[in-house]
Amino acid sequence: MFDQVTMKLNVDPLILSALQEDITSEDVTTNAIMREPKLGNVELICKQDGIICGLEVFKRVFTLLDENVSFEEYAKDGDRIQNKTVIMKITADVKTLLCGERTALNYLQRMSGIATYTSQVADLLKGTKIKLLDTRKTTPNMRIFEKYAVKVGGGTNHRYNLSDGILLKDNHIAAAGGVRKAVEMAREYAPFVRKIEVETENLDMVQEALEAGADIIMLDNMTDEMMKEACAMIQHKAQIECSGNVTKENISRLCDLGIDFVSCGALTHSAPIMDLSLKNLKTNI
Repeated sequence: MFDQVTMKLNVDPLILSALQEDITSEDVTTNAIMREPKLGNVELICKQDGIICGLEVFKRVFTLLDENVSFEEYAKDGDRIQNKTVIMKITADVKTLLCGERTALNYLQRMSGIATYTSQVADLLKGTKIKLLDTRKTTPNMRIFEKYAVKVGGGTNHRYNLSDGILLKDNHIAAAGGVRKAVEMAREYAPFVRKIEVETENLDMVQEALEAGADIIMLDNMTDEMMKEACAMIQHKAQIECSGNVTKENISRLCDLGIDFVSCGALTHSAPIMDLSLKNLKTNI
């Protein structure tokens, strides 16, 4: 999970922003019915089978509202949870429980959904040497959470952001004046420790990327037959990544090509949430 420094510097500001979005001046409903402090507890319950992910983030929502909140935990990130399982019990002032409920659940449902979907896709690659990668197709201001969820689900993170690696896509290549020129310019500019990946859309681009010395060649939105020809051309002179509308329903067609990676934007942009709920609130405990 996130270490203490990452939590304070990168996670807390995002959670606080989410809480501020939900409470611009006050939680008028809670303030109307809770005029005095009152201790209570509530149960976090899973309402479908799946992989739980984001429990530390879930807890952090409440602790940022109230340092005195306490938790009884019955699961950890990465556990497979069955429907109707009680995952956690939270004890705090009732105002804290009510004010933080939706924000905490939004994080946990989203992250658990991504971990669950990623696990389902990763299972289809078992028995191969292919690594399942995520992409930058993440929800704005949710990337740190969504990419963590991919890892929990059994996937591998591609570059985190634009500062993290060189990926020459179609518009970069057009701006540079061609594949060869783009690779030359990237190699001249970038530190020697960075690999250069080139996105290709046809066999001519594959050949040009290979001759230019690209470290990784991405086969983007190619037909099955074109990918087979591309892999035969490359012959492991560069690592191979496949990409383009990859989903749980069609990923199996890539298993026998001899590729190294498959990137799947659907892991983060199309995973359904996992149904979770806070129930059985008790007061005066």
